[in-house]
Amino acid sequence: QVQLRESGPGLVKPSQTLSLTCTVSGEPMTSGNWYWNWIRQSPERGLEWLGAISESGRLHIRESFESRTSISKDTSKNRFTLQLNSVIPEDTAVYYCVRGTSIRIVPKRPEDYWGQGTVVTVSS
Repeated sequence: QVQLRESGPGLVKPSQTLSLTCTVSGEPMTSGNWYWNWIRQSPERGLEWLGAISESGRLHIRESFESRTSISKDTSKNRFTLQLNSVIPEDTAVYYCVRGTSIRIVPKRPEDYWGQGTVVTVSS
């Protein structure tokens, strides 16, 4: 059974960089042609897909986040990361990592695997 777990700081100051890690267990990341996604949820904006990195390493980033978002993976450690620069209070949300068969992970599909989410607050 594949499991994903997000980790990172719960509190980040405005203008700083948010770095989150998703650790994958149960299967190697290279077990299939997966897309490793990041998505967040807040009361104001609902579910908001941020981006993904494919099995080949190709990046797919939401256009409005392209200037300040990076996603990378380390298959030797079975994990992938999100880096969001110059955070603002509106970046406060629950952040989820998702293994999907594509970047279309909403609505949720039974074949995709979601982490439990990690709360990130942007505040001084």
